[in-house]
Amino acid sequence: MVAPLTPEQRRRRDQFESLIGLMAPALNLMLAAGDRLSRIVQPEDHEYYPARPMGQEEPPPAVSAGPPPARKP
Repeated sequence: MVAPLTPEQRRRRDQFESLIGLMAPALNLMLAAGDRLSRIVQPEDHEYYPARPMGQEEPPPAVSAGPPPARKP
């Protein structure tokens, strides 16, 4: 169990939450600008691999240029 917060701890927590609330719009703007910039610099991400929703099968393995694996009798 956690001990109750002292008045000083509550005051400090409220100050941090207010600071985060004031900074949130600027941080959101910075993230949006970074997203736009990354799309301009590299429009297509060749390494992107989307997550599968639950219940879907695993995708087939990538085709390799080597010989097929030997089958067991």
